[in-house]
Amino acid sequence: MQEVQQRETEKVILVGCQFTEDDDSFARSLDELASLVKTAKGTVVATVTQKRQKVEPSTYIGRGKVDEIITLIEEKQADTIVFNDELSPSQVRNMHVRTKVTIIDRTQLILDIFAARAQSREGKLQVELAQLSYLLPRLAGQGLALSRQGGGIGSKGPGETQLESDRRHIRRRMDEIKHQLEAVVGHRQRYRERRKQNEVLQIAIVGYTNAGKSTLLNRLTAADTLEENQLFATLDPTTRQFVLPSGLQVLLSDTVGFIQDLPTTLVAAFRSTLEELQHAHLLLHVVDSSNPDYLQHERTVRTLVEELGADKIPQLLVYNKADEQVADFFPTRTEDSVEVSAFDQEDVTELKHVIEEKLVEQLMPYRVMLSPDEGRLLARCKQETLRSVQQWDEAEERYEVSGYVSQHTALGQELRNRMKDEE
Repeated sequence: MQEVQQRETEKVILVGCQFTEDDDSFARSLDELASLVKTAKGTVVATVTQKRQKVEPSTYIGRGKVDEIITLIEEKQADTIVFNDELSPSQVRNMHVRTKVTIIDRTQLILDIFAARAQSREGKLQVELAQLSYLLPRLAGQGLALSRQGGGIGSKGPGETQLESDRRHIRRRMDEIKHQLEAVVGHRQRYRERRKQNEVLQIAIVGYTNAGKSTLLNRLTAADTLEENQLFATLDPTTRQFVLPSGLQVLLSDTVGFIQDLPTTLVAAFRSTLEELQHAHLLLHVVDSSNPDYLQHERTVRTLVEELGADKIPQLLVYNKADEQVADFFPTRTEDSVEVSAFDQEDVTELKHVIEEKLVEQLMPYRVMLSPDEGRLLARCKQETLRSVQQWDEAEERYEVSGYVSQHTALGQELRNRMKDEE
């Protein structure tokens, strides 16, 4: 709590360079950076922008803009400068020497937010590994900026000691973290194998940060996941049981939110967590349709899903916040998409039916006749398949059971063989 109070008073100057003619996209990118600073408990006191053909190698921005920033620092009593891009070690060093304040780039800001948000042991280890991977090549260039301890933006370091001063210590710590994560990943894989043996269908929620993924998870499953109008409100993955309208129980997982230019160190560190996507039967791609930049957000998530090797998994586009849609909203596709408001119960009910329909597309239809003494198989059909009919046939004195089942499961194979025998 003390740390949060310290962070609330930090005054930040935003710096961005525009290299294209797309003014709207650049403005939205700076707005997103301001939201990230707010999430990190900073206050934006000024924004400095510049149009350039290419980056200035030594300071990222031109000499005149550096002088303008120095004047703003004195005028606004700013503590930190946050750049809307990833800086090289020499650019960080040169800007710090010129301005005498802390220099943070977009990557380090996101890492800082993740460090503050991580709750689980695995999440904390993953963030620390990402921080150290980012920090290691920058040791020579950061100088006095790294000696600052406390609660400011960018100083949410991976430990109490100054790890930055000793490369060998950092590498040793990274090896320790990787070893600890291997044990956690092994546990996750065993849990995943157990779910596979239990033949449970899995659904994963993906989307841009603050698209409403956790809210949807809560409405669909009655989970108690944190809901906040902030970027990266939920960091640690959450998996809950989700009951489809047919009564079948499946697993629904919430994942960490994506963001444009998500640091590669974070993608690498969270790969074991994000691998859950590759084992899902359906991806719910949640898009905030009230955000003017929703198309870019949608493309960003698609690209990251492809990088994670999950692009072949069926997707359902869920355009959330339909009650606040932007005026010129138009879905990128009408098939495999639905517009909802997570706070409208009718919309949530409709979404459940659409999810079930999408899952049915991947399943094998079956129809079998079961005798009364086949109670075990009848129970499995009830628990592990999407049943559409179960009725007693007086003439046959057997149960007629039909529905849909995954043909890759043991039960699917058994029902397929059963249907062949009954032909």
